[in-house]
Amino acid sequence: MALAAGPEKQVGKLVVTNIGLLLSGALEAPILDADTIVAESGRIVAVGKRGDCDIGDARVTIDAHGCAVSPGLVDSHVHPVFGDWTPRQGQFGWIDSFLHGGVTTMVSAGEVHLPGRPRDIVGVKALAITAQRAYENFRPGGVKVLGGAPVIEKGMVESDFVELAQAGVRLLGEVGLGSVKAGYEAKEMVAWARKAGIQSTIHTGGPSVPGSGYIDADTVLEADADIIGHINGGHTALPLSQIRCLCEGCARGIEIVHNGNELAGLTALRYARELGQMQRVMLGTDSPAGSGVQPLGILRMIALLSSVGDTPAETLFCCATGNTARMRNLDCGLIETGKAADLVFMDRAQHSSGTDLLDSVRKGDLPGIGMVVIDGIVRCGRSRNTPPAERVPEVVG
Repeated sequence: MALAAGPEKQVGKLVVTNIGLLLSGALEAPILDADTIVAESGRIVAVGKRGDCDIGDARVTIDAHGCAVSPGLVDSHVHPVFGDWTPRQGQFGWIDSFLHGGVTTMVSAGEVHLPGRPRDIVGVKALAITAQRAYENFRPGGVKVLGGAPVIEKGMVESDFVELAQAGVRLLGEVGLGSVKAGYEAKEMVAWARKAGIQSTIHTGGPSVPGSGYIDADTVLEADADIIGHINGGHTALPLSQIRCLCEGCARGIEIVHNGNELAGLTALRYARELGQMQRVMLGTDSPAGSGVQPLGILRMIALLSSVGDTPAETLFCCATGNTARMRNLDCGLIETGKAADLVFMDRAQHSSGTDLLDSVRKGDLPGIGMVVIDGIVRCGRSRNTPPAERVPEVVG
């Protein structure tokens, strides 16, 4: 298990050459006509053909050997607690395992699995600020965890959200996991949070754990949170007619998760595609959960939604990267100058029936990961969790 005491800084220039397929993370142009990436100080400074990029004086040079490169995957829905430990499954090293699944950024939907989680307002704020500070200073395996997502409780007032925002909290935990479950109550608090610059996510569907509640489409629409959390349920989904109502009735983020109802997830994807609103679709795992920890959960969602959901694999990679980054206001998820140099090197898994990476994913196979870079720093080589890739990159200088 790799540990990082805090955010490390890239030293010198990183150059990546011989990229066979460059996935941009942007729906408007999912595949880039480029074979080279240059990064400095943790950010991409050039993308293009090798002859058009300044690749001299590199401190680190990676030969991609013709494999594909994607932006680092973003898990839009996790439930961390402290460090790289989850009491939900009594497991250490789960975040580092997600790194080996290509995940470079995680977004907390609430630190709800903490034993004895405080429900009083002082405790709610204290836990959120502590989690935000802890994950700002500690990156398991290098993965960036946006922690500190308070679950709102009855009695909170506007000044509480101002105080949280001033302390650095940027997220609300799932609305509905605390005592606030009615749409009209949630709407007021969501508006206070939005005014303070805090983004909100609402639980959707049946109860996931004791203390959570049933949140139907009418409540979701009335609360008007920024993200429709696990629209396919976590785990029990709403009726498909209500999922259609949510897709058609607002312009908020449509989050599809691994630990949800597969039919509901495929249906939500189809509705978004029919509405011409694929930019709203984002992917998460909703883990750790009762069903466990899924290090390859985002890759599995991409393969499922592509193979069974009749959607190009390159589009689903956008849903797992650029879409989430744009909806979440993150500085990653896209291969373009100025963005964080978070990169996943992938290829068709050995012996896959697919002709190349995208074809293999479209046929339902997981790709093999050969390397992951976060903020311009190589964090892992060949993944210990994915099937072995046909081709893998190499640090050559």
